[in-house]
Amino acid sequence: MKTLGRKIRVLIVDDSALVRRLATEALRSDPDIEVVGAAVDPYMARDLIEELSPDVLTLDLEMPRMDGLTFLGLLMERRPMPVVVISSLTRQGSDHALESLRLGAVDVLGKPSGSYSFGDLAPQLVAKVKAAAEARVRTSNPAAEAAPARRPGSGAAAPLANEPDPRALILLGASTGGTEALREVLTALPANSPAIAAVQHIPAMFSKAFANRLDKLCGMEVREAVDGDQLRPGLALIAPGNFHLMIKRSGGHWVARVADGPMIWHQRPAVDLLFKSAAEAGAGPRCIAGVLTGMGKDGAEGLLALLRNNATTFAQDEATSVVYGMPRAAREIGAAQTILPLGRVAPFIIEKAHQPAALVPAESP
Repeated sequence: MKTLGRKIRVLIVDDSALVRRLATEALRSDPDIEVVGAAVDPYMARDLIEELSPDVLTLDLEMPRMDGLTFLGLLMERRPMPVVVISSLTRQGSDHALESLRLGAVDVLGKPSGSYSFGDLAPQLVAKVKAAAEARVRTSNPAAEAAPARRPGSGAAAPLANEPDPRALILLGASTGGTEALREVLTALPANSPAIAAVQHIPAMFSKAFANRLDKLCGMEVREAVDGDQLRPGLALIAPGNFHLMIKRSGGHWVARVADGPMIWHQRPAVDLLFKSAAEAGAGPRCIAGVLTGMGKDGAEGLLALLRNNATTFAQDEATSVVYGMPRAAREIGAAQTILPLGRVAPFIIEKAHQPAALVPAESP
C-alpha cells in the first residue's frame, strides 16, 4: 500500500456546478485532502490533469462533449490513475457505474439528487478518495465480460465430483476493488458450488445491478439477497446495498436475514456481521470463508470467529489487492489460514469443496 506523505491532490470532473461545489466542500473538510481543480468536461479535465498532476480524479459519467465512460477508457489506456466515479442512482447509472469499475475505476459513489448537501455522502466521498490514493490502479480487462452468458452446467470450472453438502457454505467479503475480484472468483466456480453468500461494500441501487451482471456471467445463479432466502448449492446471494446480510439456521437449512442496523466499521452491509452470524449459527468445518481486497478492517474479526469454529479461512495477498486493508487486518490477527493471490482463490475453494471429509467430520450433526 503506497503512502503519499503529503496531502492527496484531487481533481473534480463534473458538469454540474452544484456537485462540483458540494464535492469540493466535502473534500476540503478533511485536512489530508487538497482539491487542486475542477473541470466541467473531459476535454478540460485532460488539460488539467497534465497541468496539475492530481493523485485522484472524481468523475461524473454523464457529461457533454464526451461521456465519462469513454473518457475513463481513454484515461486508463493512456495515463492510468485512481478514479472515483460519482454516478446517478438510476438503473442506467448503476449499469454505467459497474462498467466504470470494469474499465478500471477504483470505486463508485451515488450522486445526490435534488439536495444542496452531501449529508452522509461527504464522509463516504472522503473515505473513497483516501482509499483510491492508496490503490493499485488496475486497467480494464476487455475479455472479462466478452464471453456469452453461462448458465448452470456450462461454467468455466468442471462440476464438483460429489454433490455439495447442503449444509456447506462459501462466505466472501470485499470492498474497494472487490466487484472485479468477486467477478473473477465467482465466474471461475462450478455451477454446482456450495451455497455462497457475499458482502461487497457498494452503494444501494448498485448492488442489484452488480448481482444481475454476475448472474449473466456465472454458471451458478446469482441474485441480490432477500430476507428469508434459503441458501442452497448453485446459488450465490449478494448483500443488498445499505442493508446487512446475515445467516441463520432454520428447519435444517441456511436462511438469509436481510436487515437494517447500525453501520459496522462505517459499513452497511458489513462483512463482519455476515461472518459472525454464520459462526454463531454453527458454520464450522463445512464453511470456506475469505476476505478479498478492500480498505479498512471489516471482516477480520468475523473471519477469526469462523476459524475458531474450524472453518477453512483465507485472505487475498497484497500483490493482487487493489487496496490491501481488509486482507492485511485478517492476516495480522491470525484469522486467515492461507494467503492467496486472486487467481488462486477459485481453485482453492474448488479444492476444499472437493474434500467433503474435511468439511463434514463424522462427529458433526
